[in-house]
Amino acid sequence: MAKKWGQYLRNLITKNMELPQDVMMDLPRITMIGHLHIYIENHRGLLTFSDKELRLLLKQGQLLVKGKAFVIKAILPEEIILEGKIDQVIYLEE
Repeated sequence: MAKKWGQYLRNLITKNMELPQDVMMDLPRITMIGHLHIYIENHRGLLTFSDKELRLLLKQGQLLVKGKAFVIKAILPEEIILEGKIDQVIYLEE
């Protein structure tokens, strides 16, 4: 019940103060440029990486990016920049 109350309170504050939901609700922000570049913020860690797949842990679930010739251009504690041919971006719920 405490989780639902906290979620309700965050929603209320976000709407009334017109704050970005990704900041208040700890949601991932994903920015893609075509199918060659993706920038992901607010992740909880890198789970797997290969030249064809990237899997990130999120607060609720995981993010799976599939494609070819992947290269991580930058990685920070909560941000990652990935380049390559991106075919799919899939949100996996817990």
